[in-house]
Amino acid sequence: MPIATVNGVRISYRVHGEGAPLLLIGPAASPAAVWDRYQVPDLVRAGFQVITFDLRGTSPSDVPPGPYTLEELVSDAAGLIGHLGVSPCLVAGISIGAMIAQELARDHPDLVGAVALMATRGRSDVFHDALAQGIASAMRAGDAVPVAYSAVATMGQLFALESLTDDKFAQDWLTTLSLFPQRGEGFAAQYEATVTHDRLPGLSDVRCPSLVVAFAHDIVMPPAMGRAVAEVIPDCRFELLEGCGHFGFLERPEEVNRVLVDFFRTTA
Repeated sequence: MPIATVNGVRISYRVHGEGAPLLLIGPAASPAAVWDRYQVPDLVRAGFQVITFDLRGTSPSDVPPGPYTLEELVSDAAGLIGHLGVSPCLVAGISIGAMIAQELARDHPDLVGAVALMATRGRSDVFHDALAQGIASAMRAGDAVPVAYSAVATMGQLFALESLTDDKFAQDWLTTLSLFPQRGEGFAAQYEATVTHDRLPGLSDVRCPSLVVAFAHDIVMPPAMGRAVAEVIPDCRFELLEGCGHFGFLERPEEVNRVLVDFFRTTA
């Protein structure tokens, strides 16, 4: 995997296909490969050059000691775009990746041609800050948290009940999360970067074409949080997808990909 050094941090990335460049920014505690099964093939077939990367804190990118700030993660993404010479590019992010993407669009308008924000927020609350901090603490605890418990708890946060009662879906994810438990300082620092001040008012300065996609059963970043972002960003589109939770891009990939392709084709 190629490596770019930005802000003194080595960032691993991959470039897939040819066409209008589209940077995908993933969730905390997940490798860039999280996009590979569903989004990368569909978006490449749709005519985009898809760029994926591992956030600082996710190997094989560097894992510097925490804390990380959202500003640092935004700067990493901006540095990667500059390194690749693909500005202005299309940007899509999910979860913390969406929080990074919306601030990237605001602070670096020359780098972003259009932005799609999935499962996002600009303002948190007591419960959701405590959730992020609790997850970070569990990740730092390592083997003190049983892998089986960690896998089930993670699935309960990320997926809708409709998905969790599908035995094949549930077994596949139990196996994956048991083999690759989400642990370590880098992942913890990523989660803590989502605990930040009220950033919602500043998003009114985003000027590029924008889309917010919310997932109806998302308990990590509920639809109301995404709608609030869409209401602040001028002329922002809002889509609510049913039957999926925080990781709706893996639960309803065909619907998510259709929405992304339709949006970016009108802006590329």
